[in-house]
Amino acid sequence: MNTPFLLQKLKLLTLTIFTLLLSCSVQASHPNLVITQSDVLDMRKAITEQGRFASAYEKLKANVDLQMALPIEVPIPKDGGGGYTHERHKKNYQLMYDAGILFQLSQDKAYADYVRDMLLAYAQLYPTLDLHPARKVKSQNAGKLFWQSLNEAVWLVHTIQAYDLVYSALSAQDIISIETKLLKPVALFLSEGQPSTFNKVHNHGTWATAGVGMAGYVMNEPEWVDKALYDLQKSGKGGFLKQLDELFSPQGYYNEGPYYQRYALLPFVTFAKAIANNEPQRKIFQYRDGILLKAIDTTIQLSYDGLFFPINDAIKSKGIDTIELVHGVALAYNLTDAAGYLDIARQQDHIILSGDGLKVAQALDNGLAEPYAFRSVAFGDGSDGKQGALVIMRSQLAGDQALLFKPAAQGLDHGHFDKLTWQFYDQAKEIVSDYGAARFLNVEAKFGGRYLPENESYAKQTVAHNTVVVDETSHFDGDVEVGNQNAPVLNYFETSPLGTVASAKIDTAYQGVELKRTIALVNLAELEKTIVLDLFNVAASGEHQLDLPLHYQGQLIDTNFALSVSTNQLSALGTKNGYHHLWLKGRGLPKHRLAKVSWLNENGRFYTHTSLVNGQEEFLFTQLGANDPHFNLRNEQAFVRRVTNKNQHQFISVLEPHGEYNPGKEFTLEAESQLTELGYSQQGNVMLVDITIAGVSYLIAINQAPEASIKQDFQYQDQSFSANGRLAVFALNDH
Repeated sequence: MNTPFLLQKLKLLTLTIFTLLLSCSVQASHPNLVITQSDVLDMRKAITEQGRFASAYEKLKANVDLQMALPIEVPIPKDGGGGYTHERHKKNYQLMYDAGILFQLSQDKAYADYVRDMLLAYAQLYPTLDLHPARKVKSQNAGKLFWQSLNEAVWLVHTIQAYDLVYSALSAQDIISIETKLLKPVALFLSEGQPSTFNKVHNHGTWATAGVGMAGYVMNEPEWVDKALYDLQKSGKGGFLKQLDELFSPQGYYNEGPYYQRYALLPFVTFAKAIANNEPQRKIFQYRDGILLKAIDTTIQLSYDGLFFPINDAIKSKGIDTIELVHGVALAYNLTDAAGYLDIARQQDHIILSGDGLKVAQALDNGLAEPYAFRSVAFGDGSDGKQGALVIMRSQLAGDQALLFKPAAQGLDHGHFDKLTWQFYDQAKEIVSDYGAARFLNVEAKFGGRYLPENESYAKQTVAHNTVVVDETSHFDGDVEVGNQNAPVLNYFETSPLGTVASAKIDTAYQGVELKRTIALVNLAELEKTIVLDLFNVAASGEHQLDLPLHYQGQLIDTNFALSVSTNQLSALGTKNGYHHLWLKGRGLPKHRLAKVSWLNENGRFYTHTSLVNGQEEFLFTQLGANDPHFNLRNEQAFVRRVTNKNQHQFISVLEPHGEYNPGKEFTLEAESQLTELGYSQQGNVMLVDITIAGVSYLIAINQAPEASIKQDFQYQDQSFSANGRLAVFALNDH
């Protein structure tokens, strides 16, 4: 028996059968994912005409042509995040994707050949790979091309689209090699090979299900699509649809916060687009009352001056121009024709080469953009929207201002222990700040580009945020699982021309302690000013040390109380839970009724934080950087208001923006606080704050009544008042 001859005949027979299968109608519809044949025809016409789309095409073509002139590099994986091989494989999937688009638009087979050659190189390499050598020892989701399988899933999401785009130019032999040696093994590795990740309701699972599901559409594997949608057992307990159910609130807020909302957005919108193009009967964009469209819009709302609010494990430089949201905005405009999305697209200044991108480009060329409406809103957290909320307050009275209040859920393992914290922004700058993540993304020298150890020891700890710390111990004792099971309660939220107010509480962050915070961004129309009113109540069953930090951006200008300052030697504020990373630089015990701390921000404006004190609150001034041998932490400033041996305390304060500092033109205006009086009282359900600022006296009433009896009448200084909503503001001089 001539065994080699029989094997050769069998190989030829297999190839013939496969070729016949390729000719069937199911396989003849490429591209069939995000970009369709109809899109291609429209785009080919558009690149022959002047406009944004043609310009984007020429720019991409010039870039890819430069890269194609260089040898193809598919290195053996070696490095973690930020290392050469890691970055090379990232560049490769983007190059394949871009070249695939250029092939469809130009019909120049050289682009398809480039993608083919790179895919064949990967098909030769991938079967030889074990788990990545730079993987974390205890990692349950190691990749092969990358140190974690998350990056492998991102690679597949892009690469399967590139393959779809050049499919029609490939020979049957190339298709067999690419699918059997590369794409199928990757898809099986990310699904059956890592069931815990694939079935997980988490952004890692989103990327994996998107990649495998799209591979199923391209390679005619409907079983893969079903598993991607419903989990490996097709039980519905996991998979893409379950992620849509559980990771977003009914308003479209993503449980892990804005940074991960924008990151997860790309697989969500990409796979959804593929589902809509292949199985329109699923009506994926109508799923759960249009949750994907809500998620895109919410992602935009979770930004200020082009950058996302940096809560949880967030890198502060990420903003609305990120490629994930570019795709999301293009899809949102295509689905809605809402001209506000064109305003965001104009700011992004990035036209993607797709059917959605073409529609955006043509609308911008025709001048159809209208200003996008940012608003004050409380985004309910959790799949039911009832696990607390992320509150955004905005005002345009004294410039573009935003306040973020966070009575939100834990946010899974990317969440921080910062219940009821807040941040404030004014004139395009962060004023009251949050640290975000302790990480140098993809900088290999800094812990391989991963989250730094200080992310756990400081950035996630409660003292790193602007909320109460009890006995120098973080909320939920720093236990993520406990935190995920306990969310704050949003008592109320209301916005009106008077301002915006919200109140929330939690009684599970510490055993036997209830934390309740009420924050308002108040418009003082007569003065054309805004102030932040902060009322934080702590009630406990026993006595505790209570700390309330405030992290600020800027240069300390003045305090109205004496400070004892360490000038020759520093010591850490504490020994653990983030306190050990804070240098104690000075301290003071205000005796005055009003304790003022003023600083100057780089926006050229002054900010004064005024506290109502009774001689019991000590102020501790800190600088970040203690116990940091590798200089991983930024040297940021804070002051901590501390009381000891208390079972009940109320922190009352006002943040007042004021004045201007202009060293270029050599003038300074209103460098000192204009707030001269601050008082607090309560009548029944109404909290009353009286202030005098710039010579004008105001009474601010916050109505905490049950919804059924929202209107409240009350007396103040022998005068009658009525609060018809949650927030009422009275200028007493004119009353």
